[in-house]
Amino acid sequence: MKYSVDKQDRYTVFQVEEENLNSIVAPDLKSEIVILFNEGVNNLIFDLSRVKYVDSSGLSAILTADRLWKEQGSFVLTGIEHPAVQKLIEISRLDTVLSLVPTKAEAVEYVFMEELQRELEKEEEEEE
Repeated sequence: MKYSVDKQDRYTVFQVEEENLNSIVAPDLKSEIVILFNEGVNNLIFDLSRVKYVDSSGLSAILTADRLWKEQGSFVLTGIEHPAVQKLIEISRLDTVLSLVPTKAEAVEYVFMEELQRELEKEEEEEE
């Protein structure tokens, strides 16, 4: 599976470099997701801008990442540009479950806002 990883201080961008996110690449994708999680990546921006097709195995890998990062930080899906991928996300109603942001820059801003919100909530809990 082809992909790139851009690790920054407060987030990591995982760019899928495949046109098809299907049963052939999904097992490798899940493995890479778990590795990033175990490395302690707090916020993952998952960029699908090069993906033109996703099947149920690909969706499962995406949902695995979302589930892992629910407790650890933020998981943001970005770059959903191809109509077939957009339609699948809508039909499967994942647009109601996942954090979807149009661009990578907006995804970075989203992550920073989520971090700020978590910090404020933590401060409020400590005051109580």
